[in-house]
Amino acid sequence: MSEQAAPSESAIPVQAGTATAAPVLELDGLTSGYNGSAVLRDISLTVHPGEVVALLGANGAGKTTTLLTISGIVKPMGGRVLYLGADCKGSSPDARARLGVAHVPEGRGVFFGLTVAEHFKLAHRGETLDAAAAFQYFPALESLTGRRAGLLSGGEQQMLALGRALARKPRLLMIDELSLGLAPIIVERLLPVVRNYAKDSGCGVLLVEQHVELALTVADRGYVLSHGEITTYGDAATLKANPDLVLSSYLGEQAAEEGQAPGGAPLPRHLG
Repeated sequence: MSEQAAPSESAIPVQAGTATAAPVLELDGLTSGYNGSAVLRDISLTVHPGEVVALLGANGAGKTTTLLTISGIVKPMGGRVLYLGADCKGSSPDARARLGVAHVPEGRGVFFGLTVAEHFKLAHRGETLDAAAAFQYFPALESLTGRRAGLLSGGEQQMLALGRALARKPRLLMIDELSLGLAPIIVERLLPVVRNYAKDSGCGVLLVEQHVELALTVADRGYVLSHGEITTYGDAATLKANPDLVLSSYLGEQAAEEGQAPGGAPLPRHLG
C-alpha cells in the first residue's frame, strides 16, 4: 500500500457504527520499542467502528507499548499505524488526539489536585469536552463535580478517566488496564459501559487487559500478545471457549500445529 498523509480533521469520513465498516485502526507489520530495542515485532491487528477488541497478555508482553505507539508517544521502528485509512507517520500525539484518538493510560491519568469539573475543562487546543456525554454514561460523576480527584475512590477515579475520554467523543478509544487496582465487582460495572458506548457511538475500542475472561465478556474479538508477538487471535466467544489454548499462548508456550516461525517463535493461531 502506498503511504498516505495523516488525515485532516475536516477529512474524517462518517463511519457506520458496525464492525463491517472500514477499520478505524489498522496496525500493519508494526515493530516498535525503545532505544533501538524492539519490544513489538511485526504486529498486525484491526479495530473497526463500533467494536471492542481485547489485547491480552502477561506483564511485559508489549501491550502498553502498543498503545503508546498508536498514540504517537513511541515512534515505530517498522511497519505502519493507519488511522481512518491514513498513515500516521509524522503525526504528533496532540494531532492524533485532536483527530479523535483517546487514550486512557494505565494508572488512570487523573490529576489529584483538580476537581471532577476541572478535569472536563482540560482539553487539547481547539477542543471542547462535552461533560454531558460523560455524565450520560457515568451519572454518578455529576454529583461529584466539586470533589477533588484525589478524594475519589479508585472506581470513581476510573469513571472520571473514562468519562473524560468519552467527553472528547473519540473515534478510537484505547484503555490500558481498566481493572488495575479495582475490585472485580467494580470492573464488572465499568466494562459494560465501554461496550455500550462503542455500540451507541460507533467508536472503535482497543482494550488492554490482563483479566482474560472479563475482557472477552465484552469484546467482539481478541488478540493474545506474548513476548512482543501476536500468538493467537479470533472472535471473543471462540477465545473464551478455548481457555487452555489462550492461556498457553498468553504464556508464550503455544506453537502452532503446522510448525514454528524462524527462530522457534510460535506462529499466530487464528481461532474462529
